[in-house]
This record gives sequence, structure tokens and C-alpha cells, in this order.
Amino acid sequence: MADPALNNVVEWSVSELSAALKRTVEDAYGFVRVRGEISGFRGASPSGHCYFRLKDDKAVLEGVIWKGNFARMRVKPEEGLDVIVSGKLTTFPGSSKYQIVIDSLEPAGVGALMKLLEERKKKLAAEGLFDEARKQLIPFLPEVIGVVTSPTGAVIRDILHRLADRFPRHVLVWPVRVQGEASAGEVANAIAGFNALPEGGKETGKIPRPDLIIVARGGGSLEDLWSFNEEIVVRAAAASMIPLISAVGHETDITLIDFASDRRAPTPTAAAEMAVPVRSELLSTLNALGNRKYAGLQRGLERHRRELTMLARGLPKDILAEPRQQLDGLAERLPRALRANAQVHHTQYSRVATRLAPQLLSNTVERRRERYNSLNQRLKASLVANAQAHSARIERARERVTAFGERSQRATLALLKQHQARVERAERLLAAFSYREVLKRGFALVRDGEGHPLRAAAGVSGGMRLDIEFADGRVAATANGGGSPSERAPPVLAPEASVAPARPKPSRPRGGEGSGGQGSLFGS
Repeated sequence: MADPALNNVVEWSVSELSAALKRTVEDAYGFVRVRGEISGFRGASPSGHCYFRLKDDKAVLEGVIWKGNFARMRVKPEEGLDVIVSGKLTTFPGSSKYQIVIDSLEPAGVGALMKLLEERKKKLAAEGLFDEARKQLIPFLPEVIGVVTSPTGAVIRDILHRLADRFPRHVLVWPVRVQGEASAGEVANAIAGFNALPEGGKETGKIPRPDLIIVARGGGSLEDLWSFNEEIVVRAAAASMIPLISAVGHETDITLIDFASDRRAPTPTAAAEMAVPVRSELLSTLNALGNRKYAGLQRGLERHRRELTMLARGLPKDILAEPRQQLDGLAERLPRALRANAQVHHTQYSRVATRLAPQLLSNTVERRRERYNSLNQRLKASLVANAQAHSARIERARERVTAFGERSQRATLALLKQHQARVERAERLLAAFSYREVLKRGFALVRDGEGHPLRAAAGVSGGMRLDIEFADGRVAATANGGGSPSERAPPVLAPEASVAPARPKPSRPRGGEGSGGQGSLFGS
């Protein structure tokens, strides 16, 4: 026989107990930082959320990153990475387990960052992004230089100052953040944006397309330079069709964009020196080359002059006498030849002019007019025939569309009837399973003062307010006694007020219950 004291213990449903545990865990561990190794990470799910486990040598903790937080994270989770995560601890009632909802994630120290950097470098190198064969040559003297850097730092001032000293060029600055969670995306978008500019924009008054891109940032720690190790930045640099110089950090700082770029500069100032030559040195070289070329031309002319003088001395004095005599004879024959040529052309012109009489031209025009009228009639006939053919095709297509419309209407009506029949069957099934059908057979539903159903007499105590629902209305009552089901003592109900009174229906006596109808609600 059950202990009466245990019968007074509050009864929990599974969902109520799970909700209570969830509140307890979240109140006790509202915000925590946890260090562990990522295990079971397979990338983002189709919904965009990430699920994995954090483990150490003794325990495992389930972790989840929602889609919005995952997109903003500077360091993405990777299998086997030792990390420190921050978030709140909660429970997942669907599988009775607790988990941490992660808001931020960072590698556990510089060693983990270096490990992640080496793994990412091997992965990208295996894809061929660092191959020397795909690197482009830097232009000798670019017309337009695009610079991707912060507009407020000292880097852009150093680059502009160095370019002005060596060879002033047209510079386009794409302002980006060079540190932080959004930095990698902005740098990648800037490289892609420069490549998307149309060529020849300077002639049309639009933004010109750079001939060279410089991605620059000052020195810093490995964490500060981490944006330039992100895959999105490395892939953007490798995909750039414009030659690219990376100038990130100091000479000892190495980032992955250095391997994907066409050339690496140890400092931003060195990148400016690589981009353009020294103008004064070019002018000096050009002047020296011009002087050498002029001196060479002078020496060549002098040599040819001396050779011509020596050859002229070796020629006989009367060597031009015979050619001069021939020239005089030809000069005398030239006027007669010109007159004869003019006479020949005049004769040809007269012969052609006789063929251009007005009567001949009129006959030609008349023949062309008749031919044009014939072609015009044939064109009109062909247009009429073509219009009739198209009209017939349109009529046939209209008949097909009408037939398809009628078939579609019949199919739609049949489908609506099927769905209406399914809805009617569902309504009948819902009515069959409703507890109100049970109430119509003579039963009643008893609730406590808070509206919770009472399933046993043990749940009723003296003075408890009750709500009894019949098929035709509700009655409010107060229990004058209570006890366990084993006592078999029906409590006395004191009715208070009827919410929805109705005339009682005569009920047939059921077997084993006597003529009293339904009998006691709490006794046998």
C-alpha cells in the first residue's frame, strides 16, 4: 500500500521538469568561458547553425553557434582546434542534455593560432594558390595605383609621401578596417571591387581601373594581423587579375596574403618603392641615352660625308653627260606626248557620251520602273499569304489554349472536391476524438480552482474549489472532504454557482450502478 505522504508530492510532467532544469542551469551559469578541443565539427548545417563538441581528457560538452554569430566570428571553428569559447549554458529538452550556446570563439593562445595558420597554409598551397607560375609581373610605371588600407593610419601617409618623392601617380584609396571581425570581409571586397572597375574609365570620366594594387597595414601581433590570414582574403588576392603587392606588417611579419600576392614588400614604404621607379633617375638615364644617340648620329653622318667625298673624287667628270642628254630629249618629247594623250581621252569621252542620250536613259528608267512594280505586286501577294498563314496558326493555338483551360478547370474542381472530402473526414475524426463526446455519454470533467484536470480522488482536499464540466454546462463546487482512493469515502460537494446551468437529462441506469445514474465522481 502506497505511503500517504508520498501521494502529496507534487506531480511533474516531463516538459515541466525539463523547463525547471533549464531555468536552474541558466540562472546558475548565465555566462561562462570554457576551454577545450573542438570535436565532431563538420561545418555549418543547411540552416546555417553549427553543432560540435568541446572536450578535454575527462569530459565532453555539447556546443552550438547560431547562424548570426557564426557569420560575425573572426576565427571559425575547425576540427581539433584548442579554443576558448564564451557563452551561456542551457539545456536541450529534446534529448535531455545540456549545452553551451557560444557567442565568441578564440584560439587558446599563440600556439593554437600558429597551428591553425600552418594547417590553413598547407590547405591553400595544395589548391595551388601559392604557385609561382600563376604570379603576374609588376608593371614598370603604372598610371593608377589602388591602395587597400585604413584611411586614418600612418601607412597611407607613408605610401603617398614615398610615391610623391619617387614618381607621382594617380592613387585610389579603398578605405577598410585592417583589424577586427569585419576586417577580412572588407579587404576581400576591396580587392574584388578594384578588379570590377571597367577599363578605360579615366577617358570616360569614371573611376579608372588601377594598374597595380597595394594591400598595406602596419605592424602588430599575430592576432592583430589575423585578418590577412583569412581564406576569404587569400582567395581574393589569388583571384585578382590586377597585379598585387602585399605590405602587411614589418619585415619579420608573415601572413598568408604574402604567399598569394604577386610580390611581397617588407613594409608599406618598400611597397611604394616597388610600385614606381625614381623619376630623377629615369630623367638622367633618358638624357644620357639621348646624348649617346645624338653623338652616334653625328658620327654616322660624318662618316657617310667622308665616304661620299671619297667616292665623288673617284668618279669621271663626264659621267653625267649622257644622262643629261637623254633628259633633254625626253623633255622635248613630253609636250607632244601630253597632247596626244589628251586627244585619245577626248575621243573615248565622245564615244561614251553618245551612249548617254536622253532617250536611252528614259528607256532604262522605264524598264526599272516596270521591274519595281512587278516586285511590289509579288511582295504584296507574299505578305497577304504570310498573314493568312499566321492567322491560321494563331487560331489553332487559340483552340489548344481553350482546350487546356477547360481541362485545367475540370482538374481544379476535381482537386477541390478531393480536398473538401478530406477536410470533412478530418472534421468527423476530430469530433470523434474530442473529450466533449465523452461528456455527452454522461461523464463529467472535474478541474481544480486553477483549471487543472483532477484524475484521482487523492488530489482533492477539504475546502478545495472545484469546477465540474458536463456536456451541457459547468458547475462550480467546493469539496467538504477528501482522502486517498483506498478510503472509498466520497466527498460531499457543496455547489456554489452554475456557470452554464441546464436542465438535467434523464439517464438510463447502467449495469452495476443501480438506478442512480452515473454515481459518485470520486467513489466506486
